[in-house]
Amino acid sequence: MLDAVQKLSYARRMPELEIVRHHGLLDYADGLALQRNLHADVVTGRSPGALILCEHPSVYTAGRRTEPSDLPTNGAPVVETDRGGRITWHGPGQLVAYPIVRLAEPLDVVAWVRDLEQVVIDAAAAVGVHAERVTDRSGAWVPGTDGSPAAKVGAIGLHVAEGVTSHGIAINCDNALDAYAAIVPCGIADAGVTTLSAAAAHVGRGHVTVEDLAPLVAERVQQAVDGMHNGSRISTTAPSTSTITSTSTSTSTSTAPARQETLV
Repeated sequence: MLDAVQKLSYARRMPELEIVRHHGLLDYADGLALQRNLHADVVTGRSPGALILCEHPSVYTAGRRTEPSDLPTNGAPVVETDRGGRITWHGPGQLVAYPIVRLAEPLDVVAWVRDLEQVVIDAAAAVGVHAERVTDRSGAWVPGTDGSPAAKVGAIGLHVAEGVTSHGIAINCDNALDAYAAIVPCGIADAGVTTLSAAAAHVGRGHVTVEDLAPLVAERVQQAVDGMHNGSRISTTAPSTSTITSTSTSTSTSTAPARQETLV
């Protein structure tokens, strides 16, 4: 049994993540280079971890599982990446958060995905939007109304090398959605996408910007890292959240099953 000193040490916060907040639009290639540099720093122990918070210019990016049928119908260029998942879009009005952190041993990538989903769900709740998980699909989803399917508001896509993560979360705040019409977002053809601003408007709440959401996400990611390393993951200690089934709009309080691949 742990004595009092050991218990105190076990529950202590991990070192603060370095917050890299890029104001304005960060070119996607520059963002990849920044991730690589920070990843190397974490691998070698020069950094305890970092969190990049940014917006990108409009760009399509393809994960390792992207299918030809997912690609833009308008001939737009696509940047191939080393993250998991399939194709997605980044652009102005969407908050992108890249946690560059060392995973706890033994490595559990799926558990980290669940934690990042919880980050999105909790950040959405903080601005008055109810988001949930969908069975067999990663990310955070806003339940549909009047029989419509759930719409994705937050996407997850990761790469893990030498025990350290890169890539991360994309959360639609107040971006336009027309770019998604040219692709099959995340390879999911039977569901749509939405923004926090659109979802907030449905419940009489205000507009949600990237600036509104960034500090909420930063705080919750730090808590996710702390929880991962002290045995109190935010995805397992958070109040029970509903999980939407992917074939209907009914909900339950069961936890979404663990997926063995890291999706977008």
